[in-house]
Amino acid sequence: MADLSNKKVAILTAEGFEQVELTSPQQALKDAGATVHVISPAGGEIKAWDQTDWGITITADKKLSEVSPDDYDALVLPGGVLNPDKLRQDKDAVAFVSAFLDEGKPVAAICHGPQTLIETGMISGRQMTSYPSLKTDLKNAGVDWVDEEVVTDKGLVTSRTPADLPAFNKKMIEEITEGQHEVPEVHHSPGQEI
Repeated sequence: MADLSNKKVAILTAEGFEQVELTSPQQALKDAGATVHVISPAGGEIKAWDQTDWGITITADKKLSEVSPDDYDALVLPGGVLNPDKLRQDKDAVAFVSAFLDEGKPVAAICHGPQTLIETGMISGRQMTSYPSLKTDLKNAGVDWVDEEVVTDKGLVTSRTPADLPAFNKKMIEEITEGQHEVPEVHHSPGQEI
């Protein structure tokens, strides 16, 4: 098993994250020895969405304004319909995510999580997957979208649904073990802020 005892991982989320898409990667990372912080723009308590209704309430370890991307070796973006929609409208959250992409640090996003990645304007030319409803959005952002349980592109790990979590967690840990990756040349999407 991989040893991530020297790694710090940020899980960035807002209200309405898909419960298992946060708790499963979080547990896998902790089991591998990583220090894991759940970070939220608002801080405090955050409610999960559990398939068809509200789920557990967790307390964020850190408020986004209290941390820097430099504090972390990798980033996880859980899905849920509400969570990424809130994050992509938060300029500080988008800047936080952009810093990981800019430095080639591993980023793992599942289900609707890639919505926040679209907002960075930094994923054109990357191969990714997502929840099927994001396919067109990702293609419009210049992504080579494929329908596979887990897709890796230079440290960027994406999966489609909670059913893909075993493969997602395994690949996420592999990429974090490898560390920073070569930063691909960024082709900003038309109309994206730089």
